[in-house]
Amino acid sequence: MAYNRKMTLDCNSNPNADCALEAALSIIGGKWKLKIYKALRNGGNVRFSSIHKSLLDISEKTLAAQLRELENDGIVTRTSYPEIPPRVEYTLTELGTQLEPVFESLNNWGKAYVGNRSAIEANEGFE
Repeated sequence: MAYNRKMTLDCNSNPNADCALEAALSIIGGKWKLKIYKALRNGGNVRFSSIHKSLLDISEKTLAAQLRELENDGIVTRTSYPEIPPRVEYTLTELGTQLEPVFESLNNWGKAYVGNRSAIEANEGFE
């Protein structure tokens, strides 16, 4: 069965006991979303070009698609200014700022994991 993001976000049609967790992972999962969150988490409005420059190896098309998903999920707000050249800015919503403890927990767990893996690999060399 193909992945259906819309169904994952709707716990009424997805009676799986892990629906809420699946929904959360659907919103923040993937290669770019937490990196985009990191670029926006310091507050204020951030221009599209600034986000793009802060993320290496992401195409403008992919960044726009990921930002659109985050906007549809209520994590970011997009503001477009009718100027020439066009200016588009993104900011975290209140719901988006509530991700901060999750982001910090994942970051801390990742640091601990990397440290533990390094220690395990170093000890394996002595056997």
